[in-house]
Amino acid sequence: MKISKKTILNIVLILFVLSFFVTPLGYYGKLMLNRIFSFSPPVIEEAQRQRITDYDWQLKDAEWNFFNFERSKGKVVFINLWASWRLPSEAELASIQELYDNYKGKMDFYIITNENRPPVEAFMEKHEFTFPVTYLIIGEKMPIDASVVPSSYLLDKQGNIVVHKEGIADWSTRKVYSILDELISE
Repeated sequence: MKISKKTILNIVLILFVLSFFVTPLGYYGKLMLNRIFSFSPPVIEEAQRQRITDYDWQLKDAEWNFFNFERSKGKVVFINLWASWRLPSEAELASIQELYDNYKGKMDFYIITNENRPPVEAFMEKHEFTFPVTYLIIGEKMPIDASVVPSSYLLDKQGNIVVHKEGIADWSTRKVYSILDELISE
């Protein structure tokens, strides 16, 4: 019995598709596809921007110490809500690491998760991320919607939401850097 080239090609194609569901190749393939299809986040027009007026909300730092968000009043702030178990979050965090490396000390970063410390610390070590992790206090009031993960906010010094992106974005682009340089220089 002779097998045609078309049959062989169909079998190879089916095996390739199945590999996305049952092998590590699929995991890394989906991660790569998420990164490829993430773009710079859209900027909200000035007239449409909402302002955060209540900076009085509690978070926990990487050492599990409580602190108040008020310490960022009057600063440019980047907020990202993420979860280590969400593939889109993992795909986005590489560009957030680059953003952090380029702007640490110039603005405040809140990369917020609602998970416990051990899995987050293991995730951070595995991926060699060095940005500061902030922990959400469940039930604590927040001026942003913490239910959508991943999502991000970029605030100017007056507390205006300049960027709000639900889902992932590429935060390491010239467009984002240009916006940040402008906001920081104000």
